[in-house]
Amino acid sequence: MRKSIKRALVALSICIPLLFLSLLLSGTVDYKSQILSFFPQLNNVTACRTASPPLRVYMYDLPPRFNAGLLDASFPENTSVTAANYPAWRWNDGLRRQHSVEYWMMASLLHEGNDESGLTRDAVRVSDPDSADVFFVPFFSSFSLNVYVHNMKESNTVDEKLQLEIVNILRASDYWKRSGGRDHVIPLHHPNAFRQYRHEVNASIFIVSDFGRIMNISRLAKDVVAPYLHMVESYDTEDDKDPYESRHTLLFFRGRTKRKDEGKIRAQLQKMLKGTKDVIYEEAYASQEGFKASAEQMRLSKFCLHPAGDTPSSCRLFDAIVSHCVPVIVSDRIELPFENELDYKEFSIFFSDNEALQPGYMVSELRKFPKDKWVKMWSRLRNISHHFEFQYPPKKDDAVNMIWRQVKQKVPAVNLAVHRSRRLKIPDWWR
Repeated sequence: MRKSIKRALVALSICIPLLFLSLLLSGTVDYKSQILSFFPQLNNVTACRTASPPLRVYMYDLPPRFNAGLLDASFPENTSVTAANYPAWRWNDGLRRQHSVEYWMMASLLHEGNDESGLTRDAVRVSDPDSADVFFVPFFSSFSLNVYVHNMKESNTVDEKLQLEIVNILRASDYWKRSGGRDHVIPLHHPNAFRQYRHEVNASIFIVSDFGRIMNISRLAKDVVAPYLHMVESYDTEDDKDPYESRHTLLFFRGRTKRKDEGKIRAQLQKMLKGTKDVIYEEAYASQEGFKASAEQMRLSKFCLHPAGDTPSSCRLFDAIVSHCVPVIVSDRIELPFENELDYKEFSIFFSDNEALQPGYMVSELRKFPKDKWVKMWSRLRNISHHFEFQYPPKKDDAVNMIWRQVKQKVPAVNLAVHRSRRLKIPDWWR
């Protein structure tokens, strides 16, 4: 009898572990929750994740007239641009600042070493083009437009000549020919940047503010929407115990009301909102004094209105974000930066054009917006506003690193398109 019991115990000691192992491998047993039930302190341990390698970027070594020379006319034309001689950004440069994404992207590649926090950046410059994931074209197309074009009806401008020169440089490049330009990154953040020749490079990854004037050649599958640089100072010292009560204005807007295209809604909103209690809707033109006044008022407002400008977007949205003023976005066709990582519904309110133009509707909805929900949005704004900061040296998860991260996510689709193009007998339809 004892021998039989002993044999049975031995058999069980072998079979039970084998059974548990088979269930474990098949996924039937949730071993993690079972273990954590015995050691609850492990529930607070975050699993270590291996950081993905940074995007490898080869930057064309263009003459300074295409970039640094636009910021500093005295920059020697026969000198390579480096971190040591790269011109500092002129912060008093007015509206040129809002479309300066190209400057900060180039600066991030010139910067040697990691960001200030010591963490790896999302993109690093490589000297060997054969090792690159993408190719960056450091032509300051937005800055060139602002410097050389004073009337959109002008022709044969210096800006137009620079565009043509860039196109010829790229066409002569073996790396452009190899991919048809698909793995090239070209900033054209201003809606009118590179306007005469952008169709010649439309296979490339564009860095844009929106698709308002390039709907026919741009699309989310290949292009990256980047934020404007905010024009107001960031609100870094806010420590209000009750931010809702300290912001006495319900809705604030300050800017130009006479705009083209989609921006015509601004004049309609001005007429409709004029005289509304707790609402400020002011006509104003860009100036340093105006930016300061806007910053002060945004910090005293619960909601900041963002109607479309000449195109669906404007810098006003990003002014609101860094002022921790909940954005009210009125634009039917707007595309937003970093939307694969950020849910704008967590910190913004959206109205269609038709909803916004219904008399009393938008203000009524904002008046009854729950305080606790507003505070939650305000708190979220404080947590994500660093994603919209452009700075040098770059910092972890700032605007430039976020942009490069978006570019990196385009690489698999780029590789697919390049590989397909090498074996197709007829061109892709969009070419």
